[in-house]
Amino acid sequence: MAVKPLMLLPPAIFAVLAVTFYVGMQREDPDQLPSAIAGQPAPEVAVTPLGDLPVFEGAMLKDGEVKLVNFWASWCAPCRVEHPNLDALAQEGITIYGVNYKDQPAKALGFLEELGNPYAAVGQDAAGRMGLNWGLYGVPETYVIDGEGRVVTRFAGPVTQRVIASTIRPAIEQARGN
Repeated sequence: MAVKPLMLLPPAIFAVLAVTFYVGMQREDPDQLPSAIAGQPAPEVAVTPLGDLPVFEGAMLKDGEVKLVNFWASWCAPCRVEHPNLDALAQEGITIYGVNYKDQPAKALGFLEELGNPYAAVGQDAAGRMGLNWGLYGVPETYVIDGEGRVVTRFAGPVTQRVIASTIRPAIEQARGN
């Protein structure tokens, strides 16, 4: 009985998938997505005003202080989860700039009115152009920027207490040179 070539296709596909999954699981931190811009100057800031809130510009990323840039949206459930943690960081004196991503201005302003505004300045990225330039995978996503405007690290997902302890604070200390 001759083996038909099509009979070999399912085991071959399975083998390729198994190898792909195995290699993918060997990453150091499987929850963290890689960032091509880590260690590089932050990409251009290209936002429009959101209501009458202060708007941030690229020059503000090079002010000598460590800061966070947080991409968020009112339609994003994990953004609601992380919001109290961003508020707490802002109350500690950490400057956070917000980028409202592909959102309706009225809904974004309502989100901040309801939950509070942890952002020193905010801009709207209605078309998603800035997000694309920054390598955004989705919202929420937070970047730690050093005083010279370089990206120290990027975290994709909601900023939780565990993320603050394991990723954000160490990146802030690294950015400060401690």
